[in-house]
Amino acid sequence: MTVSNAQAARPVAPKLREVFIEALDLDGDVDVENLKYRDLEAWDSVGHMALVAAIEDEFDVEFDTDQVIDMSSFKVAVDMVTELQAKND
Repeated sequence: MTVSNAQAARPVAPKLREVFIEALDLDGDVDVENLKYRDLEAWDSVGHMALVAAIEDEFDVEFDTDQVIDMSSFKVAVDMVTELQAKND
């Protein structure tokens, strides 16, 4: 049975949302799903590296340098984590 990207992304997004909130120390009312790099002061270059490390730890994945650079939004992060998990399965 194959799982589409949309179906695979469902379990990733809620957990990833929590990682974003914790790693960037965000208020619960922040619209994480539409968040983009540098939208908030907390998501600067230092916050970005903390976020990347937190995502790698939570999902047991490892981003390459290009992926770290390309992680420009929550939506992109969901796609990246989903893709990496599929490769690891």
